Amino acid sequence: MKKKLKIFVGVSGGVDSSVSAALLKDAGHNVTGVFIRTWTPEWTVCTWRDERRDAMRVCAHLGIPFMECDAEEAYKRGVADYMIEEYRLGRTPNPDVMCNRVVKFGALWEFALAHGADAIATGHYAQVRQEAKGERQEENSAFTMLRGVDEGKDQSYFLWTLTQADLAHTLFPIGHLPKDEVRKLARKYRLPTATKKDSQGVCFLGLLDMKEFLSHYIETHEGDVLDRSGNVIGKHPGALFFTIGERHGFTTNKKSDNDKPHYVIAKDMMHNTITVTELEERKVQDEYTEHAQVELEKVSWVGDAPVKNEMLTAQLLYHGKKIACSVGETSMGKVRVILYATPFIASGQSVVIYRGEECLGGGVVA
Repeated sequence: MKKKLKIFVGVSGGVDSSVSAALLKDAGHNVTGVFIRTWTPEWTVCTWRDERRDAMRVCAHLGIPFMECDAEEAYKRGVADYMIEEYRLGRTPNPDVMCNRVVKFGALWEFALAHGADAIATGHYAQVRQEAKGERQEENSAFTMLRGVDEGKDQSYFLWTLTQADLAHTLFPIGHLPKDEVRKLARKYRLPTATKKDSQGVCFLGLLDMKEFLSHYIETHEGDVLDRSGNVIGKHPGALFFTIGERHGFTTNKKSDNDKPHYVIAKDMMHNTITVTELEERKVQDEYTEHAQVELEKVSWVGDAPVKNEMLTAQLLYHGKKIACSVGETSMGKVRVILYATPFIASGQSVVIYRGEECLGGGVVA
C-alpha cells in the first residue's frame, strides 16, 4: 500500500489486534488504537476493564494514540437482544456474525469516520483483494474477500455480511499470515500481549454458558424428549436450548453405555419437546436423500450474486465441513440453496457461500 492512511485499529487487548496495529504503524500509516466498549450483563464477571488495560498498554508500547468507542447500546440492541429473541423463537442465531455487522463494521466505522479516519482495521483472519475494473482504479474497483491463509483460524465465515462499501475502507493486516507467524511478530515487536491466550466464546462476552445466559431473560420449563415415533424417552431443560444436530444436554432412557448417541433432529417450541434419533448423521443422510434444499433470508453478497446453478461450496458452521452446493431461485428476498449432502440444518444459523477461497456472502436459514 503506497498511500499513507489514517487508520483506526480495533484493539481488543488480544495478540491479533495488537500485531495488526504494529504492522500498520511499521508500514508508515497514521494509526490510532480504538477499544470498543460493549454491553455486559450485570450478573456476569466483568472483564472488559482488564481487556481495555491491555489495549492501552499495547498502544503506549507502540507510541500510538488510544481512544475508546462506546458501542454499549449498539451491542445490546443489535447483538444481545437479537440473540435472546432468536432463541425465544426456537432459532439458532450466530451472535458473532451480528457482532461484526453491528459493532466492528458498524459502530467502529461510524466512530472512525466521525474522527476523520480513512479506514478501519481489525485482527480478523481474512483477506481483502482489490481489483481494477477500469482505467481509474480509485473509481472503478471491485473488492473480493478471501479466507485467511491459516485454515484453522480463518474467520471469513463470520464476515459474510460485509459489502463492497465495507471492504473499501477495511483492512485485515494479518489475514495473509499463519497464527504462529503472528505470535512470532508479537515477540519481535515486544508487545505486552505476545503470550496472551486467544479469546474464546461469544463476541465480547467471552466464555459463556448459553443456558445460564438465556435463563436470565427467557422463562424455561422441563420438557419431553421424543423418539421419531413420538414416544417419550427422556427429559430436557427447555427446547429453546437445543439446536438441530446437538447431542448433549438432555437425558434419555439408555439401556446400556454401549448405546449410540442421540442427535436432535427436530424441536417443537409450542409443546416444548425435542425429537432425537440414534442414527449418526451419515446414516440420516442415507435414509432420506442425497441432497437438501434450504431457503435463506437476510441474504447479503459481498459483490455480485453468484450465477444460478454454479457449483460452489457452503459452510454451515464455523470450522464446519465444506459442502458442495449451488444457488437456485430467488423470490421475495429469499434465496434457495441446494446442498449436495444432508447435514443437520437449524433455522437461524448462517450459511456462507464460497467460490474456492473467495467468500461470496450468505444468508440465514429461514
